[in-house]
Amino acid sequence: MLTIFATPKAFRGHIDVIQRNAIKSWTLLSINPEIILFGDDEGTPEVAREFGLQHIPAVARSDSGAPLVNDLFAQAERLSRNNLLCYANADILLLSDFASAVQRIAQLHYPLLMVGQRTDVNITARIDRTRPDWEQDLRRQAQTLGTLRPPNAIDYFVFTKGLGSNLLPLALGRRGWDNWFLWHARSQRAAVIDASREVLALHQNHDYSHHPAGSKGVFAGPEAQRNRELIGEWYHLHTTEDATHRLTPRGLARRYLHPWLVVKRAWSHPRGMVLLVFKLLSRPFRRGSPPT
Repeated sequence: MLTIFATPKAFRGHIDVIQRNAIKSWTLLSINPEIILFGDDEGTPEVAREFGLQHIPAVARSDSGAPLVNDLFAQAERLSRNNLLCYANADILLLSDFASAVQRIAQLHYPLLMVGQRTDVNITARIDRTRPDWEQDLRRQAQTLGTLRPPNAIDYFVFTKGLGSNLLPLALGRRGWDNWFLWHARSQRAAVIDASREVLALHQNHDYSHHPAGSKGVFAGPEAQRNRELIGEWYHLHTTEDATHRLTPRGLARRYLHPWLVVKRAWSHPRGMVLLVFKLLSRPFRRGSPPT
């Protein structure tokens, strides 16, 4: 049903703990996903063997070593046994509600991208999954101590095969690539589904010691600047607020946009200006229908 792929950082110290927590959570999903770990950073081959996962050591990288989105996604699409793929950052815990959401969208028969906001939590130790209430405990921690991040904070992307082709050579883990990918999906006339209300995606907080310049290097360094140059116009940066649909307990609901987002989307897809005016003046879409 689903192939999850990721490029972990070196398995050292706290990063080792939270990445093992995340990857283990993926292996426990009821949908039994295929999981592929890319890259040759310290510990990645060993963790892949430990969890019985596929490991692909070679992935194209920027001059400073960041994986490139176009090569990573193209390899994942070529290797995947499934029509649905999910890129997830290797520090993201995915729980039973994620599996449920994937099962629901797997019934749809048009190009789609499902994303959602993340919730930040502080986790410093291995999660004890011998306890029957380990998932409930994580949910309680998220509810009481977690921080829901804004609509541009997206750490997982479930998409139909084909949307990962012909991408820009953006540096993964640097600012902008994730928001551009949402715009790319819309440019391919895919439905973009916001699952924030149905999926609790837990981001385990960490520092940025993996980059020589720390957080400044990640968010404002040369690779981040290069990403911004490649992305181009400001309206190529989308967030969950730009989603065409929202996942609800009853299925997909058409998402109606704030006037500002209507203008933004029209700028994003010039031919859509006339369509948007027509849609705003016509009756609402039937719930669950794909976007045009």
